[in-house]
Amino acid sequence: MKKIAVVILNWNGIQLLEQFLPSVVQYSPEASIYVADNASTDDSVSFVEKHFPTIKIVKNTGNYGFAKGYNEALQHIDAEIYALVNSDIEVTENWLNPILETFENEPKTAIIQPKLLDLKNKEYFEYAGAAGGFIDKYGYPYCRGRIFETIEKDNGQYNDAREITWASGACFFIRSKVYHELKGFDADFFAHQEEIDVCWRAKNKGHQIKYNPDSVVYHVGGATLKQGNPKKTFLNFRNSLLMLVKNLPKESLYWVLLTRMLLDGVAGIHFVFQGKFSHCWAIIKAHFAFYSLFSKTYKKRDNFQSKQYYTLKSIVIDYYVKNGKVFVK
Repeated sequence: MKKIAVVILNWNGIQLLEQFLPSVVQYSPEASIYVADNASTDDSVSFVEKHFPTIKIVKNTGNYGFAKGYNEALQHIDAEIYALVNSDIEVTENWLNPILETFENEPKTAIIQPKLLDLKNKEYFEYAGAAGGFIDKYGYPYCRGRIFETIEKDNGQYNDAREITWASGACFFIRSKVYHELKGFDADFFAHQEEIDVCWRAKNKGHQIKYNPDSVVYHVGGATLKQGNPKKTFLNFRNSLLMLVKNLPKESLYWVLLTRMLLDGVAGIHFVFQGKFSHCWAIIKAHFAFYSLFSKTYKKRDNFQSKQYYTLKSIVIDYYVKNGKVFVK
């Protein structure tokens, strides 16, 4: 058994596998490589079997999305470290060694993210995770290198390895024992923000999440669900609320949740003024879906929720009112 398993979740992504698997195979001699297939109806599985016979395939019985898809597949994969890698990731030479060294030297570190750059514009960070993620008091996620729609050029300003709040699911390293201790991702999320939730739960249990700039990967972003898709809006708004219910400290749960829901209403009005009516409707549907899942989600709360979960009171105010377009160290 190799210490690390690179696991690529796939659903009808034969073109992405054709484009990106070669770099993973070429630059991952330290790893066992798996494709976890979510019951694809294209020729993904036969393509991998024919062209990449060293890659192992785990076949899920349905399209379970990101969260349950990985939960199902990782039951069948034995390794100390899981590297969960999107099918639209191009890796680089020596991308695994810095990660393995960090895990080896830092026993409290449970989750790591590499530097995430944009494949289409390699001098810039990529939206999905950039140089590591944080959240504000109301659960809004942002990154070093990306705040809302403002994406920074990589000038080496974030070349310091440091603790972060959440690691991007686009390229997500986690100790297998921690993954199973946390019971994996929350399958109710289906996709989007499940990695923030699992990182938050990990921190509540005393684990550390790190960013390592010595490991570099390139991400297409939005290859499976485009940024402007109303379904993505629905999942992001619903899952943000679910995440808050699960992880906020009890004394601030309801007022922070109410504030966030009011801010969602503002976002919906903003979509209307932009003529994006389908996105406003997606927010409304997200709230009704949240109401239906509230009781079930509340029961998932752990016994301890850290009060030190945020690094900034309001990224919305900083960005839109104070014009804070870049991360402040």
